Amino acid sequence: MHVESAPQALPRRRALELSPEGFRRLALAATGMLVLIVATGATVRLTGSGLGCEHWPGCQPNVFFPERGYHSDVEFSNRIVASLTVAATLVLALGALRTPGLSRNVKLLAAAVFTGTLAQAPLGAITVHFHLNPYLVISHMLLSLVVLGLVVLVLLEATRLRRGSSEAVPAVARAGGVALLVSVGLLVVSGTLATAAGPHPGSSGTTSVRRIGSFDPAVALHVRAVAAFGLVFLVLAVWAWRNRERFPWLVRGCAGLLAILVVQMTIGEVQFRTNLPWWLVLVHVSVAAALFAWTVGVAARLWRPLSAGNASRFPRSDVVLRRADAG
Repeated sequence: MHVESAPQALPRRRALELSPEGFRRLALAATGMLVLIVATGATVRLTGSGLGCEHWPGCQPNVFFPERGYHSDVEFSNRIVASLTVAATLVLALGALRTPGLSRNVKLLAAAVFTGTLAQAPLGAITVHFHLNPYLVISHMLLSLVVLGLVVLVLLEATRLRRGSSEAVPAVARAGGVALLVSVGLLVVSGTLATAAGPHPGSSGTTSVRRIGSFDPAVALHVRAVAAFGLVFLVLAVWAWRNRERFPWLVRGCAGLLAILVVQMTIGEVQFRTNLPWWLVLVHVSVAAALFAWTVGVAARLWRPLSAGNASRFPRSDVVLRRADAG
């Protein structure tokens, strides 16, 4: 029986492996798709297209594609984007298994991203079945943000595999990262409650969609959440500036977060003064997803700092192959 030698087997195995940079690109693509699906999901709600397709996976009974119509087109387009997002996260999970050097925890994170994204499909079907129950709609949105946060963690770990780690951050700054993460969680939850109480019910036509609470108190709660987030961020930003020579990346991270926050607050003020036009609320929700993702990234880097270097680290299989070639 012919036994393949190790030097001959290594090139074949290496062909099935993914480089650290290749995996990072997969994580970046999945992150982009998960931000996009938040935007398209918000479009469905804000245009009143939540019941544009009342069946799943087809749009109407015994018909997969929708009949021509504005609301059904919006809802079905969101389902197409959702399918592409599931595919992107599946490729990410499979790519994690083929990337040398990734820890078991990162592979589990990538699998969790795919599982959470896939779970959105049955949750969406249940939400439509119960005629856009507001608590189910909120769960749908919050699950999207949880999965987005997880994929940001995967992206950071993919970057770590390529760059390596850097100097640890003091405990006080890490505690600030935890506080920032908690405050942004309160921010997005209060934002979804404000939307659930607002003038955009999620469906047009004769179906009555129940609201949660009253709009003005919900907005007041959201404003308090914004203030709490801003205060925590201010403390962290001051610490970052005072330690800018040691941790210049944190100053850049805080500057980026500040820019997104200013844009978000400006949009929020304008939309409130212009009677909440749906397209402006959509921009507000989309920027909120970017703000959440960036905040998760900053908080995670405080606990798992990245090296500033750009040099790729060779996977272990490459090292073995080079040694075999040298021999």
